[in-house]
Formats: sequence, C-alpha cells, structure tokens
Amino acid sequence: VQLQASGGGLVQAGGSLRLSCAASGRAFSSYAVGWFRQSPGREREFVASINWSGDSTNYADSVKGRFTISRDNAKKMVHLQMNSLKPEDTAIYYCSVRYGSSSAYYEDAWPYWGQGTLVTVSS
Repeated sequence: VQLQASGGGLVQAGGSLRLSCAASGRAFSSYAVGWFRQSPGREREFVASINWSGDSTNYADSVKGRFTISRDNAKKMVHLQMNSLKPEDTAIYYCSVRYGSSSAYYEDAWPYWGQGTLVTVSS
C-alpha cells in the first residue's frame, strides 16, 4: 500500500486545517490508519487512529476534543480535521497503516508510512 498525505499549511492559532491521506493498492479497507507527527528535536508521536470500519477511534490526550479522524473506504481516504490549532501542534504529520487493531500508539507498530505534510501554527 502507498500513502500520500496532503493538506498541511500555515494557519494562525485557533484556526483549522484538514489533512488527507490517500491510499493506493488493494485491501485498504482492511487496514487501521494512524496519524503521527514529529516536530524538530522530538520523536514521532501518536496523534490519532481509526480502525478498518471507522467505528473505533483513538486520540492522544493533547488533541482530544480538537481533532477528528474519519475515513472513506470507497475513496481510500482518511481525513484528520484539526480545529482550535495551537502553536504546539506545529509538526510534520504522517499517515500510516497496519493490519489489526488501531489501538497501537508507537510508530514501530505501524509498518507502512506515507511522506509527511507540514503543519505550521503561528501564534
């Protein structure tokens, strides 16, 4: 499976962005999908994930209530709606997929990755 993330950009604090992850290849609907982010000098961290059917989601505490992950299996797309953005949300955001549970919070558990998309939140 190949993944392409998009939708990043520059936004003021309090604003919103919607990231998208487009997948190619078969069996996308069988995968859990996750979003991670990495800011300079920090390790890649879990942001959100969604199971194969879209009825189970997980969020990092830092984004809970502000970010929403969703998927459209027919279009092979996953979205991350980011509201009330803060400067500390500034990072490169990556999407990833794995077979099995979406309740996996470490990058080593996610074998397939797309290139990142940069989100910059100004204060």
